[in-house]
Amino acid sequence: MPDTSPTLTPDAPSLLTSERPPVLGTSAEALTAADAIAALITPGAAVRDRERRAPLAELQAIASSGLLAIAVPREHGGPELPRATITEVFRRIARADSSIAQLLLTHFVVQESLRAGGPAGLAARIYADVLAGAQIGNAFSERGGRTAADNATVAGRDEATGRWRIDGRKYYATGALGASWIAVGAQRDGRADHRVTLFVTPETPGLDLRLDEWSAFGQRTTFSGGVLLDGVEVDDALVADPGPAPRVAELPPSLWGAYDQVLHAAIDVGVARAALEDGAAFVRTAARPRPEAGVDRASDEPHVLRRFGELSARVAALEALLARGAATIDDALALPVLTDQAAADASLAVAQAKALTQDLGVDVTSAIFELAGTSATDEEHGLDRHWRNVRTHSLHDPARWKYVAIGDHLLNGTLPPRDQLI
Repeated sequence: MPDTSPTLTPDAPSLLTSERPPVLGTSAEALTAADAIAALITPGAAVRDRERRAPLAELQAIASSGLLAIAVPREHGGPELPRATITEVFRRIARADSSIAQLLLTHFVVQESLRAGGPAGLAARIYADVLAGAQIGNAFSERGGRTAADNATVAGRDEATGRWRIDGRKYYATGALGASWIAVGAQRDGRADHRVTLFVTPETPGLDLRLDEWSAFGQRTTFSGGVLLDGVEVDDALVADPGPAPRVAELPPSLWGAYDQVLHAAIDVGVARAALEDGAAFVRTAARPRPEAGVDRASDEPHVLRRFGELSARVAALEALLARGAATIDDALALPVLTDQAAADASLAVAQAKALTQDLGVDVTSAIFELAGTSATDEEHGLDRHWRNVRTHSLHDPARWKYVAIGDHLLNGTLPPRDQLI
């Protein structure tokens, strides 16, 4: 039997060059680069999943391509491409390997958060590193709290030295694999209403990456395991401290949640497209028709044709909803002043895409087996990874709450909550 233990070393030579990555200044350039990366990472996706191999060389190739910097603001030397372009980049990479797409999600969401503030020079420093090819990971979530939002990691500031100390244990640290910077979320002095974000490097003393603790049946190669922080010290200049959280009614309108969710949705839509195309290829080349069909090829069986037609229409609908949600974010960003209604419109459009993708993505990735037959379940084909991946990833931010928010707006005109991801 093959060795299925986690492998945290590259399974291919480093693809990162010593040259500075190019600045992809247009959407066309970014999408061309995404297609090149997809072509590079697709062939090994099933093997990486089956053998739990860390995609370090593939992440390095993405860093060299310039794709990590497509969201860097213009004032920091980046191209600041539309959110619709970034979303489509995610979808194309997720079609190739959804674990790799998810490894990059925090990288873009944290960059968006940097726009909101922090000490002078923090954003400039991080954005400069991103332009040079640096990847940002996260250590936000934890296990064991009353809810998924609870956070027990504590950070305190020594007023005499201006340095911070972090103590705690994180899990679901997606993106920490291969990262140059890891954004750590913590309570300041143990106050649940006062959260800070601290930037550390993987080499920081007291930081112990335990990413191979990850054992989920899907998204295996994200290595979203644990991070132990024991007396980790951080300079003042690397801490974003927004102060105690205001009351919900006082929160300004924001597109952060919609942006986060549309990238998550892009991953699931990419998986659905991958399952549809890989399933169709298997039916064309390997599946056998039922004897009663009276045809020589499974791809000519009428029930198979009809079902694939249904699945194709559903995936196309998901892709259209995804594009619409991302475009709504760009429309809101183009306004002179972001309004409550514009932010709500973006959140609701993205919620529709995300919720339906969670439902139909699972259906599509499962349905291909009823059409491809028993032989399609053989591990060598790796078709099961699509269902495992979308089932695992779709559990982020449950669809049931999104449908409630969408319905409440339709029936009662209620705007979605500002302090929650829908």
